Amino acid sequence: MKTSSVAIAAGMALALPVLNAAHAAETAYPTKPIRLIAPFPAGGTSDTIARTLGQKLTEAWKQGVVVDNRGGVGGIVGTTMAARAPADGYTLLVGNVGPVAINGSLYKGLEYDAVRDFVPVTMAAAGPNIVVVNPAVKAANIKELVAYIKGGGKIDFGTSGAGSISHLAAEMFMTMTGTKMLHVPYKGSALIVNDLLGGQIQISFSDMPVALPHVKAGKLRALAVTGAKSTPLVPGVPSVAEAGITGYGIESWWGVLVPTGTPKDVTAKLNSELVRILNTQEVKDRFAALGVEAVPSTQAQFAQTINVEIAKFAKLIKDVGIKIE
Repeated sequence: MKTSSVAIAAGMALALPVLNAAHAAETAYPTKPIRLIAPFPAGGTSDTIARTLGQKLTEAWKQGVVVDNRGGVGGIVGTTMAARAPADGYTLLVGNVGPVAINGSLYKGLEYDAVRDFVPVTMAAAGPNIVVVNPAVKAANIKELVAYIKGGGKIDFGTSGAGSISHLAAEMFMTMTGTKMLHVPYKGSALIVNDLLGGQIQISFSDMPVALPHVKAGKLRALAVTGAKSTPLVPGVPSVAEAGITGYGIESWWGVLVPTGTPKDVTAKLNSELVRILNTQEVKDRFAALGVEAVPSTQAQFAQTINVEIAKFAKLIKDVGIKIE
């Protein structure tokens, strides 16, 4: 039995209002407040980045963007919550290198998979750590530091805990230079700096915002930054690689992700708006004050970064034998 052209036309006419309504709903996003999960406590870099982006999205879209701080267990608590959220574009995650690229190799039984459970929207910011020593350490640069350690100099390094970016940066340094330092884990960056200033530890591969004021005050000595290249954020300070440890490079980074299954038009709209925001001078300046650079990207570029970083840290963690039960 043949279907008449009239019947087809009638069917299409009935379908058009439905399609138009669906299209209108998609293009209208957002129509209600958005939750932006920051998987670390208020006051830190992740929180500041989240609040900056949330404020700018609110201004652009006239919909509230509420930052929800869900700190705990190296970012696992908040990241797990984001992975379980409805994939409708109304829950975003400001994920950083720890929960996105490192935790999968550190923790057994992790309840989320960064690649399987999330869709990357855009990279947001990146920045190196800074290698700082107590002024009593007889080393003015990286080569002198390596010689000092190999010559029997006592070096204890402070970190934010096993598997943290500061710990992995130090482990990579020791692996590539054939040196040995004693790991001293702390529960916070402020405690690390206090003991570094007091001489209880001699070195830290520190978060930039924590150490830089003491470097500028002459109380700590900056030897290098941990990124592959030097950064305008710290003029005159070379990278570890530029200082002679070829191939060394490790940075902290942050980006926006959404749960897998979020509509593609929604993620595309989020990418477009966030890239615009990240390219504004106001946001660039605000991030620079934190010791990081605004780094907008395409979704594909951010996905590639995540995959490369997961593989890099998985190898490093396996090679040095870091385990967290």
